[in-house]
Parts: sequence; structure tokens; C-alpha cells
Amino acid sequence: MARYTDAVCKLCRREGQKLFLKGARCYTDKCGVTRRAYAPGQHGQGRKKTSEYGLQLRAKQMTKRYYGVLESQFRSYYDLATKKEGKTGDELLAILESRLDNVVYRLGWGSSRAEARQLVVHGHFNVNGRRVDIPSYLTKPGEVISIRDKSRQSVKIKAVVEENASRPVAKWLDVNRETLEGKVLALPTREDIDLAVDETLIVELYSK
Repeated sequence: MARYTDAVCKLCRREGQKLFLKGARCYTDKCGVTRRAYAPGQHGQGRKKTSEYGLQLRAKQMTKRYYGVLESQFRSYYDLATKKEGKTGDELLAILESRLDNVVYRLGWGSSRAEARQLVVHGHFNVNGRRVDIPSYLTKPGEVISIRDKSRQSVKIKAVVEENASRPVAKWLDVNRETLEGKVLALPTREDIDLAVDETLIVELYSK
């Protein structure tokens, strides 16, 4: 499976904003965007004019990086979104939000989406009582996500849950911090998603 292995702080700097790819570090002075608020590379501090295509490309790249999705999978999500009744851009973001790794992160069981993805792959979670270890699994309203009984004794899991216990949970999700269970109440609307991107630019890019 292909994955990005370079320094993730470069991705945030390239997009010019925090994508919260490194968990708690993103909230400290060690954050790459805070320390060097310009694009990486030799010409990162140069002034550049951005074309219409450039804006569309940046919107797509930022969204891919925010959710940790590569091009082929991102395109498949876009194709799925075009078949739904709502606005394609809104539907695309809703699909990305419903990924199991993102839901685990939103429930506070991962300090970053990358960490949540790793925990899912290692088989620490159940969906409706059955083990699911596929990060791209698309959750549905009514489904219950829980930390497996065996995993609750893990030092790693205990530390992650405690570290993120105070983080707000998205209103389209519900979490019981005592039983370590979460429920998908509904699919998120655009107002529920805190990604500062103009999704219509992605639609325009793929519509060419």
C-alpha cells in the first residue's frame, strides 16, 4: 500500500496552514507552520502568482493531505460523491469524514489521523461488535464504534484516550468515555466540518 513517508510538517507549510497531522505537536511552538510560516524548498519564501488551476490544485492537495488519502482513492471518493443527490463538494467531504480512521480521530481515540489509522490497522476497534481493521471503511449513521476489550488494557490505548479526553467531539458523533463506545448519529453536513477549503474548486478541477 502506497503511503507518504516524508516529513509531514512540509505538507502543512506547503498549504500555508495547520493540517494537524502531528497531533499535540501542532498546538505547540514546535509546529512547523509556527516556526517557518512559508513554503518548503529553496524558493519557498518567494512571491508567487497563483493561477485558477493552481488554486484548484491546492484545494485538492490540501484536502487529500488533511485526510491522508492518495490520488486514486481520492478520485474514487469524488466519483462516488457525483452519484449522490447533494452538492458534490459537500458529499465528497462527508464521505471523507465518514472514514473509520477519521471517526476514530474525531472520537478522541487518536492524537492525529495518522495515529488513528495505525490503531485501526492494528485491529483495536469494533464496528457493531465486529472487528474492522480497514481505515477506509465508510461508517454509516447508527453504527457503534468501540475499543475492543483486549485493547482497553493496552498502555498505548490508555495513554491516547487520556491525552485526548478533553478534545471536543463532533456533533454528528456521540461518545461514552466510560464504556469507550462511540456512535455515528448522522452524516456530517458542511457546517460540521472544520476544514478551511473551498470544495467547489475541487469539483471544478475534476470537471474539466
